[in-house]
Amino acid sequence: MVSMQVFGHHVYEYRKGLRNLVLHTIAGEELDAAINRLKIAEIDYEIYPVKASGRMNIFFGAKESVNCIRAIGKDDLNAYTPEEDFMLGTMLGYDRRQQCERYLEQRVRWEKRQAVLKEG
Repeated sequence: MVSMQVFGHHVYEYRKGLRNLVLHTIAGEELDAAINRLKIAEIDYEIYPVKASGRMNIFFGAKESVNCIRAIGKDDLNAYTPEEDFMLGTMLGYDRRQQCERYLEQRVRWEKRQAVLKEG
């Protein structure tokens, strides 16, 4: 149950103010325990299945942050636009410079895909 130990550490980091938003991927059979822990701690959360894996992505943290995830409204991280991906990475506390590099790379790929879709 290493995943649940890491989950517990993520909850601790949120409660201590080190993170405003956490993304934790968990095995489906651990989902009920994770939800119970979040409810007891009164932490807002949103759950999305990881496609074809039996795992779940749990976003949890500050209500405003979780509401941003809900507003994006995509249950597949691969469907995020480069801008949404950048915003998510920043909200999760990833290095901003690396997020900028990632955004620029993803933006080029996304623009190429859009051009192909317009041609087809």
